[in-house]
Amino acid sequence: MKSYFMKEAIVFKGPRVELIDSPIPTAELPHSLVIKVIVSGSNPKDWKFPEFSTEGLNQGDDIAGIVVSVGAGVLGFRTGDRVAALHQLETPGGSYAEFAVSWDYTTFHIPDEITFEEAATIPLACMTAAVGLYKQLSLPEPWQPTLKPLPILIYGGSSAVGAFAIKLARLSNMHPIITVAGSGSEYVNTLLDPAKGDVIIDYRYGKDAVLSGIKEAMHKAGVSKLMYAFDTVAVPGVQINIGKVLDPHGFLTSTGPINEEAIPTTVTAKGTSVDVVHSEISAESPEGLAGVVVSPQAFGHAIFQFVALALQRRMFTGHPWKVVPGGLNAIEGALKDLKAGKASAVKYVFRISETSTCAMTSFHYGGISSRGAKPREAA
Repeated sequence: MKSYFMKEAIVFKGPRVELIDSPIPTAELPHSLVIKVIVSGSNPKDWKFPEFSTEGLNQGDDIAGIVVSVGAGVLGFRTGDRVAALHQLETPGGSYAEFAVSWDYTTFHIPDEITFEEAATIPLACMTAAVGLYKQLSLPEPWQPTLKPLPILIYGGSSAVGAFAIKLARLSNMHPIITVAGSGSEYVNTLLDPAKGDVIIDYRYGKDAVLSGIKEAMHKAGVSKLMYAFDTVAVPGVQINIGKVLDPHGFLTSTGPINEEAIPTTVTAKGTSVDVVHSEISAESPEGLAGVVVSPQAFGHAIFQFVALALQRRMFTGHPWKVVPGGLNAIEGALKDLKAGKASAVKYVFRISETSTCAMTSFHYGGISSRGAKPREAA
């Protein structure tokens, strides 16, 4: 008997996760896609956001799976395509379910040689890194790389956002890359090019060691000014350190609030939010008043099309991952581990087919079973 419902994990404050039956979503809007979720990624925001709400929501935003339906205005995707996508934050249709919803401009094709597990590590963290580097700091994109030395400080290199920022910065030919990390330093070292002055500073040696390490790296690279900094971790004390090494007329972006007491007023400081790629230009905004018609959605589309190409040509890779056994049933425990700070240089991912069989529905959508395809093992 066919079922038109699916299993979905709702995240509450705690975190506490409840598995419910929900209607399978449809691609009613012109640029929407419905994707059978094979693997879902996870992010720290998945436990953080519910802390400020009394209601629960499917917090998953990293989708990797197979397209089962497309809206009337979708170009470039069709039923059966292997894709990864960034789900629009704080909206229905997230990736902690058998089926999820995305927009075509934040979806990309997964090359055949890339597993669903690797693809699921990419969407939110990679797009956040891209927004920080290219929209907020206005640095050269990978398809227009700089030809001159362009030093950048990336604080939190072992976080997923920080690691993707390093990867994108290298593709943009930015060097030297000075990054600060801790227990994930071994992985971060594999991302850097010491021959071009890239270096990692271990924050576990203390604040003074971090500051002296950054200054020493600048000196060795022949850099007199540090003009760009990306705070990818947004923890107390980070921006105090950044404020002591960044040029007074430099540029800073952070995934958290700007510490106005730590950063000189002459520094151009902006927050980075991935959800900007889902925004439109309002008539009253500075862009609208200036006559700009290309919305940030085009930025999201361009980044993910580049990511697909870079993955195919092996110029780019996902983040290290750990499959948490149990599918949707495992989300609560994994989010508790994220909250406890147990994940370093790794992303937790969930194979939806591993959800307890007594809970899963059995439904065929456009010839694709709700059980999904068996994902390939990660290398």
